[in-house]
Amino acid sequence: MNIIEKIAKAGVVGAGGAGFPTHIKYDCEAEYLIINGAECEPLLQTDKFLMREFAAEILEAIVMIAENIGAQKIVFATKKKYTKEIACLEKIIAEKNYNNIELFLMDSYYPAGDEQILVYEVTERIVPEGGIPLQVGVVVTNVGTLYNSYRAVKDLPVTDKYVSVLGEVNDPRIIQVPLGTSVKDCIAAAGGSTINDYAVIVGGPMMGTNLVGSEIDQAVITKTDGAIIVVPRNNFVIERNKQSIEHIKNKAKAACIQCSLCTEYCPRYLIGHELEPHRIMRALSYNEDAEVLKEAQICCECGICELYACPMGLSPRLVNVYFKNKIKEKFESSQDQLKAHPMRDYRKIPTARQTARLDLDKYDHQALAETLKVDVKEVKIPLKQHIGAPAVFNLEKGAVVKKGELLAAAKADSLSVNIHASLDAQIVEVNDQYIKLKAKDEVVS
Repeated sequence: MNIIEKIAKAGVVGAGGAGFPTHIKYDCEAEYLIINGAECEPLLQTDKFLMREFAAEILEAIVMIAENIGAQKIVFATKKKYTKEIACLEKIIAEKNYNNIELFLMDSYYPAGDEQILVYEVTERIVPEGGIPLQVGVVVTNVGTLYNSYRAVKDLPVTDKYVSVLGEVNDPRIIQVPLGTSVKDCIAAAGGSTINDYAVIVGGPMMGTNLVGSEIDQAVITKTDGAIIVVPRNNFVIERNKQSIEHIKNKAKAACIQCSLCTEYCPRYLIGHELEPHRIMRALSYNEDAEVLKEAQICCECGICELYACPMGLSPRLVNVYFKNKIKEKFESSQDQLKAHPMRDYRKIPTARQTARLDLDKYDHQALAETLKVDVKEVKIPLKQHIGAPAVFNLEKGAVVKKGELLAAAKADSLSVNIHASLDAQIVEVNDQYIKLKAKDEVVS
């Protein structure tokens, strides 16, 4: 079984984004392999932890993947300020003579970890609008994905996740949990919340999932979740993202002053893409059939326009999402050649300033306690933890499974991945959304 087959068998997906199946991403040829160690969202610390604790495993995986794709250049991109992590990487690089791995050190700005921005920073190549890095000879992969790929080669499927739990918790820490662990169990493992009326951000505050009330009770950890941030229910980020689309549209029609700051700070616009959010906002008010609305399809949904740039408190990102879902006709670029904006380097947003704008700076650089492996008695494992088609359940309710056993197989001829048991347990519930497992001694006959 080759490396691609082992990664597919293990159910590895992109650990830092939408969860693209990794065996498909790595099954190619590319000039560059770029490793994303930037972890650009404010407050996140999980990738830093992985670079410190598993530098040898990550670098070994890099060598294997680079050989598989025929990469001529290997670039490990991370932030200059990650001095401990850089030292760990440099130590292993020197010991193993990985002299072909170049460290590319970046300033701390948002969104440095966006793969298209990373490609431009490292190579000065611009990924086409609506395209992928492979179109310019590049594969970009996250450190968490590489760690899981290393384990896959050792015949270890993806069953656990390292998660940063921080914010309004008594004992901020990184925890290791089985996939399907409830978010509430994760918060309990970090000492519980310091406040009663709280909300949860799963992932980063700019692009993560916001949960309130019963949503928190239902949420579980999946293959793509790297952080849980507990914040007051009235936090700026939470309030902004809980608006209805009708309220967002009405507010935009009434208050957009066409200052164009949403466009001037847009990372895609700054690398030359034909995306101008202020024109989309104008069309929202005057002509919802305008050709410009197709540009919404190339929005990366980074949130800079709404959570940093707009002086009126509007939500161009959510307007773009609305038109993405509404307009089916594919955007086609009118540009022959893409060229970065001359002011791009001067419009990078310092992460510290972005954190303050989000009213989250009190949690910045929050010290995390010693890593804790969390044992749970029950998990709810979604059949879809990635972009593409859900896995196909292939066992029966009542079956007893061992940790690492295949629960649901990747759907044939689809963008899909295998799902494995994350506990030694019994299957107690099955539907088209998830599989619930309980430790056998917890099952009531």
